[in-house]
Amino acid sequence: MKVLLSWLREFAPDIDGDPQHLAEVLADLGLAVEELSHTGAGLAGVVVAEVLATRPHPDADRIQLVDVDPGDGEALQVCCGAFNMAPGDLVPLATVGTTMPGGIEIARRKMRGQWSNGMLCSVAEIGLGDDHRGIMILEQGLSAGTPLAEALGIQPDVLFDLEVNPNRPDAMSVMGVARDLAARLGVLFTVPAPPVAETGAPAAQRAAVSIAAPDFCGRFGVRVLDNVPSGASPRWMANRLLAVGQRPINAVVDLSNYVMFELGQPNHTYDLDLVPGGALGVRMARPGERLTTLDGTERTLTTADGVIVNRDDDAIGLAGVMGGASTEISADTRSVLLEAAWWDPMTIARTARRLGLRSEASARFERGVDPDIIPTALDRFAELAGALGATTSPGMIDAAGNRAEPITVRVRPQRVNAILGTDLGAEEMTALLSPIGFACDGSGDGQDFEVSIPSWRLDSAAEIDVIEEVGRLHGYSKIARTVPVTEQAGALTPQQKDRRRIRALLCGMGITEAMSLPFLAPGDVARAGLGDDGITVANPLVAEESIMRTSLRPGLLKAVAYNAARRTAGVSLFEIGRVHPGGGGRLPDEQEHLAVILAGREATAATTLWRRLARHLAVANPGVVNGPVDGLHPGRSGSVLADGRPVGALGEIDPQVLAACEIDERAAWLEVDLGALRGADRRLTPYRAPSRYPSSDVDLAFTVADEVSADDVAATIAQAGGELLSSVALFDVFRSTQLGEGRRSLAYTLRFEAADRTLNDAEVAQVRQSCIEAVTTAHNATLRG
Repeated sequence: MKVLLSWLREFAPDIDGDPQHLAEVLADLGLAVEELSHTGAGLAGVVVAEVLATRPHPDADRIQLVDVDPGDGEALQVCCGAFNMAPGDLVPLATVGTTMPGGIEIARRKMRGQWSNGMLCSVAEIGLGDDHRGIMILEQGLSAGTPLAEALGIQPDVLFDLEVNPNRPDAMSVMGVARDLAARLGVLFTVPAPPVAETGAPAAQRAAVSIAAPDFCGRFGVRVLDNVPSGASPRWMANRLLAVGQRPINAVVDLSNYVMFELGQPNHTYDLDLVPGGALGVRMARPGERLTTLDGTERTLTTADGVIVNRDDDAIGLAGVMGGASTEISADTRSVLLEAAWWDPMTIARTARRLGLRSEASARFERGVDPDIIPTALDRFAELAGALGATTSPGMIDAAGNRAEPITVRVRPQRVNAILGTDLGAEEMTALLSPIGFACDGSGDGQDFEVSIPSWRLDSAAEIDVIEEVGRLHGYSKIARTVPVTEQAGALTPQQKDRRRIRALLCGMGITEAMSLPFLAPGDVARAGLGDDGITVANPLVAEESIMRTSLRPGLLKAVAYNAARRTAGVSLFEIGRVHPGGGGRLPDEQEHLAVILAGREATAATTLWRRLARHLAVANPGVVNGPVDGLHPGRSGSVLADGRPVGALGEIDPQVLAACEIDERAAWLEVDLGALRGADRRLTPYRAPSRYPSSDVDLAFTVADEVSADDVAATIAQAGGELLSSVALFDVFRSTQLGEGRRSLAYTLRFEAADRTLNDAEVAQVRQSCIEAVTTAHNATLRG
């Protein structure tokens, strides 16, 4: 919904202030401003020009050359991409040096070898609307060379493009927006009573209305007008319609649209000479009944559609949606029946949706219009038409159907404050409600009071709706933010806490979380070196996803291969997900696993990662036992231990598996059964004050058999080092034929320090020798030089 600031001021003249501030006020009222724009400015240099001739561009099919007279009698060539003009038309010309409203500066330039001395403008380019389909054609009678703003009476204005929610039918009009804005700003809001000069025979002698579907049509009003204008509407009206996105057509159509945008009441005109006896009726359509609408399309109707009929019971209009072609206004029309009605919102919504005929009018009827605004809307049309020479017959025909009874709601101030979190008194509440038409009665301070819901607020029917209005007018931004208090506070489960800790650690290490498909294709499990396929789904969506995964490894291998195929090597991924390794029960076994794959890394990277993860989760006695694992390198793999129990596996992916997956780099692997890990003891590391004295680092490398675990060697070093050994860390694993078959080198960094002194060389040498002797004795190891 677009509204102009000048239009709002016709209902509330004292609306003032910075447009940006007004936009913030509207947003706080629930009418979010999607765009704020200034119109009518930046048109200096845009003049009226007369088209003298048009001819094709010699080197471009989509551009033509247009000669125009900018007011000096000389032909000026302009290159133009629009073709909707002809010699004699008057068009807007942006002369060289003009800065357009959008910030574009017009310069003399060549287009495919031809000079363009300015730019011919569309409606959108001069900021009068959204229409950019062609050049704006001006009405005849204007003088070439006249500044466009002067010729069209364009004044600087502010345009608000509002987001109106479905529960605010009243805000689908300038009047409704002005009512809200005036209430918040505390200024006077009025709906002027349109003065209508009546003459001739009374309307009741020239027309009649009958309603055969009273539940569908709650009210039907008619006025009779003569000498209606047949030309264009006034320029000021056309400018406003353009600004709100409505293309001007002719005086009668523009008057109808103008009243609809201003008051929110759609209306329709019938050529009185084409309506026998001026009689109109309302009924529901018959099955299969046909009607040709204004767009020339023949529609087949159902009993769920409402129609307007003539004296002979012939359908001449689709009620609330579109008029019929048989009574269409033409250039020869002199007398019209002007109709405004209230229709059942749901019936209009269903008809418009079924026929694909949603319009500005049907959009308002669907939400619900104000039945009490009908006389004002008819009088406003008659007033505007009278200024163009039309005359209005005395009186209005006002037929009544079934209307809902007025709603009165009892409001409890205590309940209002409890819902909103405010401390408002009853008088303050009534002061907020009264300016928007919610009449309050019996509003003694602290006492309950009655609120009468206005006819234009069909969305309000209960106390909670009134509470919403109090909050909206008071201002949600003024309500202090508080945290609700509850006796049952929520909390994360231990499993949820573990997942969050794991994600935080791995993401902090630069490892990206992946989410692979839970179902695999036949052969994916075997390709990953994990044996036969797992459980087969009886009714898979596709054959390529028919196997329930037994491990997270196939999915992560696919992810690494996908990245490698796109020249992204060395990716590090992790996933937390469910796997189904199978079982002897009636239902598949289901476990939650963590898996990490580090492309381009060796097995030691997986070992280091497991130690960091175990320390992060306070796992008691984490360890690694060397040994073969399916799908992993036979000499570089092992089981993951937590408090002495196996909870997973780590190592390097078997080279044959990497080749089968078309991966050309090493890949370290860690997979942990989180369910088993949660069953292990958790022991928080006791706090140890850091030493204030310098430490000494010593590197030791031992040659050991492949079956000797690096963890066992580290444990031996830790025991031998005693209290002076503050840490031991594996930093290198080396294999070579020089070391002997089945042996490898393990290199550790040992840090020695004391809490009460600086260790001397003799002390460091003694504890170092103790560590060497313990490892060589316990593991048949050899110290490398």
